[in-house]
Amino acid sequence: MKDFAGRIAVVTGGGTGMGRELVRQLVAEGCNVAMCDVSARAMAETTRLCQAAGLPQGLRLSSHVADVSDDAQVRRFAAEVADRQETDKIHLLFNNAGIGGGGSLFSNSREEWEKTFNVCWGGVYHGTRAFLPMLQAAEAGHIVNTSSVNGFWASIGPKVPHTAYAAAKFAVKGFTEALITDLRMNAPHISCSVVMPGHIGTSIVANSRKVQGGHDSDEISPAEIDTARARMASARPDAASMSDDDVRAMMTERSRRFIEDAPMTAAAAATVILDGVKADRWRILVGEDAHTLDQRVRQSPERAYDIDFFEQTAAEIGWRLGT
Repeated sequence: MKDFAGRIAVVTGGGTGMGRELVRQLVAEGCNVAMCDVSARAMAETTRLCQAAGLPQGLRLSSHVADVSDDAQVRRFAAEVADRQETDKIHLLFNNAGIGGGGSLFSNSREEWEKTFNVCWGGVYHGTRAFLPMLQAAEAGHIVNTSSVNGFWASIGPKVPHTAYAAAKFAVKGFTEALITDLRMNAPHISCSVVMPGHIGTSIVANSRKVQGGHDSDEISPAEIDTARARMASARPDAASMSDDDVRAMMTERSRRFIEDAPMTAAAAATVILDGVKADRWRILVGEDAHTLDQRVRQSPERAYDIDFFEQTAAEIGWRLGT
């Protein structure tokens, strides 16, 4: 898979972040792309950006609304791809969609926890199952599953529970590594890669709030403010007395900082991923922070969840800390 021109790629979560940038860069290389997302509005912007840059003549770019946590919707998505791309095969599958939430078994609802797990892990499984026949029909194929540094280090800090997302990303990593042997034995013309990004500047914070809230509005609802206040209570004793405006401002600032303080942009991350696919690498670390963290966890696995391990690692990486 050294050249994407003329190939057909499927990208989940193509409306924003790394998914959007994967779509844009694939299209720029002459690859036909079918993307899905829960937000038609976000995908319309991805399409607009691709069109503004100029679509190669005859290239097919299609958008499909689908929630990857729902197996029936993913199977419908696959059928739509066959119809709108006029094909019985695809060459590239990027199981990229993901959200946050469900950090704690104690303070987050079962529904929020399972939604996060089912998008981040279920989306990879459902996508692979649904599109495997179309990958098998191609002369060559590649499955790219997005895990995270949280797929080998289940933490975002010693005082922030992170159970649903980390559990899902560990599952994605293990599934992809096991898939190497399964593909070698049963479909040797298909390769796979697990992608493990560090802190990438995406809108996952805001997107997660929308998905968990079941809407596509940029406005922060009173229910979302109450949820955020409850989540902050374990780390901030004053959270219960904070006004709605103060909580809303903190949520907005957190979303902004996640994008603007990130050491790597989504576009740069997409380039690393696509270069890794072209090099047929099964393990793609994205960002200097991912490489550093991987090395430190391997060197001291028994210390990986100690408070001083996090503080020293954050200082070495240059992560900006804050509540």
